[in-house]
Amino acid sequence: MPLATPLLFKGAPGSPYTRKMLALLRYRHIPYRSIVSGSAGAAGLPVPKVELLPTFYLPDAIGQLTAVTDSSPLLRRFETEFIGRAARPSDPLLAFFDSLLEDYADEWLTKAMFHYRWHYAADIAKAGNILPRWRNLCASSERIAELDRAFSHRQINRLYVVGSNEHTWATIEASYERFLDAFEAHLEHYPFLMGARPGASDFGVFGQLTQLAHFDPTPAALTLQRAPRVYAWVGLVEDLSGQEPAPADWLPRDALAGSLLPLLRELARTYVPVMLANARALVAGVDTVKAVVDGVPWAQQAFPYQGKCLRWLREEFAGLPPTDQAMANDLLARSGCSDLIHAAIQS
Repeated sequence: MPLATPLLFKGAPGSPYTRKMLALLRYRHIPYRSIVSGSAGAAGLPVPKVELLPTFYLPDAIGQLTAVTDSSPLLRRFETEFIGRAARPSDPLLAFFDSLLEDYADEWLTKAMFHYRWHYAADIAKAGNILPRWRNLCASSERIAELDRAFSHRQINRLYVVGSNEHTWATIEASYERFLDAFEAHLEHYPFLMGARPGASDFGVFGQLTQLAHFDPTPAALTLQRAPRVYAWVGLVEDLSGQEPAPADWLPRDALAGSLLPLLRELARTYVPVMLANARALVAGVDTVKAVVDGVPWAQQAFPYQGKCLRWLREEFAGLPPTDQAMANDLLARSGCSDLIHAAIQS
C-alpha cells in the first residue's frame, strides 16, 4: 500500500545509517517524524528481527505496521513511493556504479568508522561519554558512567567482528587515507560522487563521514588536515533540501573513468576481496571470513547481509543492456574490480 507521510522512524545521531537516511529524506523533501532511540516515543512500536538503526515503521502488504531497518533497500523503495528529486540515476550504467559505491560505504567504510571509534583512547572516551547521552539525555552522571563502561567494553570487544585487530588496524587506516585522497581529488571537479547532484552513494558515504570526519577525534583531525574539501562536504550534505537537481546534473558517462577511477581502484584493494571471501564463507557454512587485504591476512565474522549485497550488485549488473555491460566491464577491469561481479563463489 502507498506510504503515508510523515514517515515514522527511530534513530540516533551516532548511527551513520541514521544520518544517511535523514539526509536523504531532507534532500528528497519526504516528510518524516524522527524518534530518538531509547525515548518514550518508541514504546509500543514493533520490534525488528535485528535491532539496527535507523528503524522505519512502515505498512506491510496487508497494512500492518512493521519495523524495517535496511537502509539501501529502503532508499530504493522510497524511489518508487515518492516521485521527484530522485537519488538514483536514471542511466542504468551510472546507477550500477552508484550502487557499487554506496555498498562500499555501507560495508567497508563502516569498518574504518568502527575501528577508529573503539581503537584510540580519545575516541573511546568521547563515544562513551556522548553516545549514551543521546539515548538518555537526562540521566545522572552516575548512570551515564555505568552505561559508558558497559557499552564501551562491549564495543571494544567486538572490534574483531569488522576485522580490526593488531594485524589489520594499519591496513584499515591506510585504506581510509587513500579514500580521502581519492574523494578529495574528485571533489575538485564535481560536488558529489554522482556529478552535480547526489546519488545513493553520496548519502552512503556521507553517513559514514558524519562520524569519521565530524565526530570521532582521531579520524576527524586526519580528515580536516588531509582532505579539507571532504570535511566541508560533510557539512553541506547534512541538509540538501535547498538543492535544485536537474536531469543534466548527473555525472556524464564519459566521466566515470575519470575522477572515479582512483576510488574504484581503492575498492579493488580492500572491499572486493573481503566481499568475495565473505560470500565464499557463507556458501561453505563457516563463521569466519579469511582473505588477504593489501598483503595482510584478514579475518572477520561472516555476514549474511553482505552476501545479499553482493548478490544484489550482481543482479543489477546482469540486468544492464549488453552495451552497458560492456562499458561496465571495461571500467571494472581497469579498476581491478571485475572479480566482484564475475569471480566464482562456489568452488
